[in-house]
Amino acid sequence: MSYVELHCHSNYSFQEGASSIDEMVSRAVELGYPALALTDHGNLFGAINHYRACADAGIKAIIGCEVYVSIGSRHLRKAARGLKHASNHLVLLVKNQTGYKNLIKLVSKGYLEGYYYNPRIDKELLREYSEGLICLSGCIGGEIAHLIQHEGVSTAEEAAREYMDIFGDDYYLEMQRHDIDVEE
Repeated sequence: MSYVELHCHSNYSFQEGASSIDEMVSRAVELGYPALALTDHGNLFGAINHYRACADAGIKAIIGCEVYVSIGSRHLRKAARGLKHASNHLVLLVKNQTGYKNLIKLVSKGYLEGYYYNPRIDKELLREYSEGLICLSGCIGGEIAHLIQHEGVSTAEEAAREYMDIFGDDYYLEMQRHDIDVEE
């Protein structure tokens, strides 16, 4: 069984990632990874470079994005749940060509229709464009983690079930360990 990074930010994730795509792919090869995902925040700017670098290195490129999901409608422009930007993180990974096209649509609509501090989408768009995508619940900035911390496990479970309704068997709870107390 091989390990694969499914939540990675490159220097295309402004103020989040420091490594170039070439550095990330080189490190993945060095560690013997068969594949590597690129999930930059709110954009697909590095997707083609990532795909080419992985192909040149002989590993599978996984295209994705850590999107911002608005709390409520993407059209609302006001703070929600104590967050001035009114959004939570969610990781989407491409399974196939349909998923790639849907991810492009989601990211584009985030910029064109939902921009408020970040390019936000909403659950209405996720329902419309979920085909061909795998969904990870996200980091501590994700809705599930945020709800566990601020509203309790039962509210978080309700939100997780809504994502399960949208993505079915392609929805996964993400676990991270970065020595951040709240991740425990």
